[in-house]
Amino acid sequence: MAGSGGQQSLASATQNGVTALEMAFTGVQNSRQDVENMKHNLSSGYAGSDGGAFQKLLDRWDAQAEIISRNLRDMITTLEETMRAQGIQQSNAGESIQQAYNRSEEIFNALAGSTAGR
Repeated sequence: MAGSGGQQSLASATQNGVTALEMAFTGVQNSRQDVENMKHNLSSGYAGSDGGAFQKLLDRWDAQAEIISRNLRDMITTLEETMRAQGIQQSNAGESIQQAYNRSEEIFNALAGSTAGR
C-alpha cells in the first residue's frame, strides 16, 4: 500500500501548507491592524507635509499588504480545492477497486462452479 502512504503524506503536506498559509495570512492581518491603529493614533498629532507623506506611506503599505493577503487567500483556496479533489479521487479509486474485486470474485466463483460468493 505504498500508494496509500504516499497519498497520506501528500495530504498531510498539503494540510501543513494550508496551515502555514493561514498563519501567514493571520500575521499579515494583525500587522495591518497594528498599522491602522498607529495611523489613527498619530493622525491627530502628525500634521503638515511630513504627516501627509507618512499617511501616503501607510496607505501604500496597506495596499501592498492587501495584495499579499489576497494572494495568500487564493493559495489557501487552491490547496483546499486540491485536497477536496484528492479526497474525491481517493474515494472513487477505492470504490473502483472494490467493484473490480467483487467482479473478480464473481468470475472466479463462476469458473470454479461455485455460487458461494454471490
